[in-house]
Amino acid sequence: MPRPSTRTNDLASIDARREALRAELAALDKRAKDVELAAMDAGRETLLAAIAKVKIPAIAKGDAKAIALAIAKHGGAAVAANLAAIDTAP
Repeated sequence: MPRPSTRTNDLASIDARREALRAELAALDKRAKDVELAAMDAGRETLLAAIAKVKIPAIAKGDAKAIALAIAKHGGAAVAANLAAIDTAP
């Protein structure tokens, strides 16, 4: 003999459950965005710690921003490799 369903099949219950799921999905979306933003900025502390240990001559604000944007766009390894190539150029 089939067991009776513990869920009700009325429209109000379905709508309430749908809203609860939407709220849960919105909360998950926010958590995912927070994690993505944190991952995008994960290297900041490492870079700032390294910069604090190196003497850096005057630099234009635009150049500093260009360097930061290059790191954001291409990643630290690619920027470091290109800087190493400049350092070893004749």
